[in-house]
Amino acid sequence: MVEQIIFWLVLLIVLLGIEMATMGLTTIWFAGGALVAILAALLHAPIIVQIVLFFLVALVLLIFTRPVAVRYFNKDRIRTNVESIVGMQAIVTEEIDNLQAKGKVTVNGQEWTARSVVEGKSIEAGAVVTVVSVSGVKLMVSESGTV
Repeated sequence: MVEQIIFWLVLLIVLLGIEMATMGLTTIWFAGGALVAILAALLHAPIIVQIVLFFLVALVLLIFTRPVAVRYFNKDRIRTNVESIVGMQAIVTEEIDNLQAKGKVTVNGQEWTARSVVEGKSIEAGAVVTVVSVSGVKLMVSESGTV
């Protein structure tokens, strides 16, 4: 029984060490399972029960707490300039024509090459469009209200 406790304790330490080194929420769930397995070993549970508890607790923690933890850790994530443009309105400064591979828009005072998400339809200069996505260095836009 002492060997089992030592095994689970070493596993717990290794898993926590990996988690501290990566900070990626990858092994913390299994560390929780190892902790429960240690408690089961202290209560003289058979090894099969310890193993089942290890995997069961790790799985439950992974399923129920990971989404909350990921949301909590990503709440301060700052979108890049390109990500922040999606959904914004832009003004067409040069007619957008996908067939002729031309078109420009201005968003937040910056000029971007733009293409329409609707093939074969040109958008006249002066029109207000909505940025749908970014494809390479081009903005994919649609006429406002036609996303």
